[in-house]
Amino acid sequence: MDYKKSKAPVNTVTRNIMDLCEDTGNIYESVAIIAKRANQISIQIKDDLSKKLAEFASYNDSLEEVFENREQIEISRYYEKLPKPSLLATQEFVEDKIYWRDPARDSQQSSNSDGDRLS
Repeated sequence: MDYKKSKAPVNTVTRNIMDLCEDTGNIYESVAIIAKRANQISIQIKDDLSKKLAEFASYNDSLEEVFENREQIEISRYYEKLPKPSLLATQEFVEDKIYWRDPARDSQQSSNSDGDRLS
């Protein structure tokens, strides 16, 4: 996923708590969902960065001067300028791009519907 194309702000934005808990009915559930998604995004970004920087890794054990590669610096700067994973996850949550479910609610709804059939 190209996170640079995301509409997430680069800086912190004040959000209305009631908007965040609208779907879940609980602000703590919303924050937990956003936190889990932020962890997923963080891992994905870290993997992408590691793969790109692995191309520049030198496996020489000599004590020669460190060669600074312009491409390596540009890649690092690109990832530094990306919005933080928490901001990306929050933006995805606000735009309803995150799939989430509550197994406890699902089982409760299915048991309620089974009870209606039996009576």
